[in-house]
This record gives sequence, C-alpha cells and structure tokens, in this order.
Amino acid sequence: MIVLRSRKRLAEWLSRRGRKTAGLVPTMGDLHAGHLALIRRSLRENRATIVSIFVNPRQFDRKKDYKLYHRDLPRDLRLLRREGVDAAFVPGERDMVPEGYRTRVEVEGLSRGLCGKFRPGHFAGVAAVVLKLLNLARPDRAYFGMKDYQQFRIVERMVRDLDLGVEIVPCPTERDRDGLALSSRNRRLSPEERSRAAGIFPALQSVAHLIKSEKHTGTRGARLSSIFRAELRPGKEDRIEYVELVHPETLAPVTTARPPALLAAAVWVGRTRLIDNLMILS
Repeated sequence: MIVLRSRKRLAEWLSRRGRKTAGLVPTMGDLHAGHLALIRRSLRENRATIVSIFVNPRQFDRKKDYKLYHRDLPRDLRLLRREGVDAAFVPGERDMVPEGYRTRVEVEGLSRGLCGKFRPGHFAGVAAVVLKLLNLARPDRAYFGMKDYQQFRIVERMVRDLDLGVEIVPCPTERDRDGLALSSRNRRLSPEERSRAAGIFPALQSVAHLIKSEKHTGTRGARLSSIFRAELRPGKEDRIEYVELVHPETLAPVTTARPPALLAAAVWVGRTRLIDNLMILS
C-alpha cells in the first residue's frame, strides 16, 4: 500500500494507475469494522481501492469536538495494509481547506431536516470536502454507510446534480452484537452509557412495528418522540434530539405510515450524540 500525503502525490499515483476501476472510501480515520466493511466491498468491486483519511474541520459545528476527535494514523494505516488497500490518501489541512478557503456546497431541501436542523452548516462542510475528494481521486465508485443516511442522500444528489459521473454506493449499517450501530463516537461512552445506547436500535424496531401495524398512522412530532422514549427508557442525563418518520428519498416528514419510510433518530447519551435509522419497507 502506498501512502499519499499530498494532492500532488495522489495525482502522480493516478497518472500511473491507468484505466483500472477505482473505488474510494472517504473516512476521517479512527477506523472500525464499519469502515472495513466498506473497504472490503470496494476491494471486491474494483481493481484499485483508495481510502482517504481527513478529519474535516468544516463539518464540526463545535470546535471542541474537532479537537477531541480521536486520531491514530499509524493504527489506521496498519488496518488498511492488512486489508490490502492500494492507496491511502492522507492530505493535510492546507491541501483540503487552505487559508482563504470560502466554498460551501449546499444541497437544498435534503440538508434542512433531521440532523440539519440541529447542526447548521454541517452538511455544507461535508459536501464541499466530499466533492473535493471526488474531484481529486476521480473514482468510479464511492462507498458510504447507511448509518449516516442523510449524508448519503446529500452526496448522492450532489453527484447527480453536478454530473460527476461517480457511482455512490450505499452500504448497510454495521452493528455490534447488541445492535448498536458502529461509530467512532462509541469510544466516548462509559460502560453504563454504552449499555443505554444499545437500546436505541431496539427502540426504533419497536416503534417501526407499531407504525407498520397501523396503530399509530399519522403519528408525528411529540407523539412519535413519546413512543420512542417509552421504548428507549433513557437515563436522566440522556436526551432525545429528534425521532422522525420521513420519505427515504426526499427526507420530508411523512404523515402516514405507508412504506417505504425512514425512521430516524438522534440521541444524546450523556455527552455523546448518536444517530441511527431503520427503513420501513412493508
């Protein structure tokens, strides 16, 4: 595996790659089994796989979170070598968001609801850096996990609207044995918080069952949150930021329980914000 630490090195490597199909897995490092699942799929579907590692300062709405984001590049590179990745693109901040950088990429509509309501500017920062990575790496496919469903839809729409010619590949959410969606944020949880966080997905499943049974047709807002809270049983220091039923393509709130629909939630477990979702298909 080659480690490319600048845009120039990446361009040189690409010029030697020829016409091989390439997959890109964008990450912020702190790799876990969820990332590895994306990487393995890319390795199966492409002749070459590039994994980018860049902690994007533009997607953090709180500077403290950016500074506290866990970084362990030597460990990440060891994992990538073990998986047989062809190249790791590890650009510096000057390469990606140099001094004077002013560009934001706003995907209207899709970025307003769900997490967008509570993290102003987050998705504009994500989209701008993902767009830059796609332009620099020029992959045939790029892989995104469905835990960050809103991010996936925003990137997919951006690529379509701008005719980038990249296939955006959605990959299932990877979970721990107890159902907790894998996330770099999970390492921040205390053992007690970890136990409570494991209740998020079962609570979504219970609410989805109620919705499908049509006992709560048209349930929205406070009522949906109330049902979710009863199933989750959060601790005193936990907080449900939102739980919403939305259309899986437009992400607009839906007023009926007719599938398909996406049930999505964000929960603060202690001081850690976790997101998860469940697709209701039938």
